[in-house]
Amino acid sequence: MPKTLTVKLNYLRITPRKTRAIAEMIKGLPLSEAEAKLMVLPHRAALSLLKLVRSGFADAKHNFKIEPATLFIKEVRVDQGPKYKRWTPRARGSANLIEKKTSHVTLILETSDKLSKSRFIILGKPKKKKDEKQTKKGEVKVDEKETHSHKEVPYVKQEEKTHEEIKSTAKKGIFQKVFRRKSV
Repeated sequence: MPKTLTVKLNYLRITPRKTRAIAEMIKGLPLSEAEAKLMVLPHRAALSLLKLVRSGFADAKHNFKIEPATLFIKEVRVDQGPKYKRWTPRARGSANLIEKKTSHVTLILETSDKLSKSRFIILGKPKKKKDEKQTKKGEVKVDEKETHSHKEVPYVKQEEKTHEEIKSTAKKGIFQKVFRRKSV
């Protein structure tokens, strides 16, 4: 018997018409294929739907103990939410209404035994290994063994000189005062 799972996203600040166009693309697809398709779409609604699909993926896996590889998107429903009403000034003291529309998205997932093996495997971002160790504020300590010739050596902050040391090292003379590059 197929199991169904419902995931909702309310008050999405994108118009329902724009969201429906993206939602129709993923209807009937397995979860991994829908996720892969949403990742490459340039539309703003695709990011919100991608988060919703991932939420359904995690919900099925952790809360309902359903294998996510057997899930497909049975239905995607995009309904209109409330409108935010704003005004903009017009000629001769009149005003025009601006309606900022919102969407309510409902995603219905269902299990199926007939799904073929997924074409896509979505991997998370690999964690970066730290080569450098932070010691003090602004200073970086580099291990000699891990440094390679093709890598740049990070900037190591030098000790700052005091105001008196700078004055004592500066040459005195009229040309030095006129042509000095840094103010002392």
